[in-house]
Amino acid sequence: MNDPGVTMLFLTVGLPGAGKTIRARQLAKEHNALRLTPDEWMIPLFGEPEADGKRDVLEGRLFSLALETLRLGTNVVLDFGCWSRDERSAIRWLVESVGASCHLVYVPVDHETQCARIAHRQSTTPDQTFPMNEADLLHWRTLFQEPNAAELGGHEIGSPPPGWPGWPEWAADRWPSFT
Repeated sequence: MNDPGVTMLFLTVGLPGAGKTIRARQLAKEHNALRLTPDEWMIPLFGEPEADGKRDVLEGRLFSLALETLRLGTNVVLDFGCWSRDERSAIRWLVESVGASCHLVYVPVDHETQCARIAHRQSTTPDQTFPMNEADLLHWRTLFQEPNAAELGGHEIGSPPPGWPGWPEWAADRWPSFT
């Protein structure tokens, strides 16, 4: 999967209820990695999942911390979900720019399983999850860009969207606190 001498960022990709955080915990244990999961910070800090755009700010700080951790030689698991190809490309490019490697860990989930997991989570740990209904889940599926084989294989990273000079500038706009 990777060169044992290279620091690695594992990026979980998938929809809510797919099992990303469970997989992120496994990866952190297996690879002696720092795990950064924004969902575990949002409710304690702000009492809600989005909090007027604060999630983007939190993700930017966590991603900056991830890059610094990689520079120091420690593996990282970034449990963001990363629904868009542009987010994943920016993260991959920036991780490589600090001399580390990035491995996408896609955790797919069918709609029926997703609904069952979300319902279970909301009934057993309502203080640790966010309200979601079936309409939300169906809408989010329309927004999610499933990673293709080239992305999953770690192949060449494309250019930023038109109008952006580079991935660092795109990332600073996407995650306002990213530095």
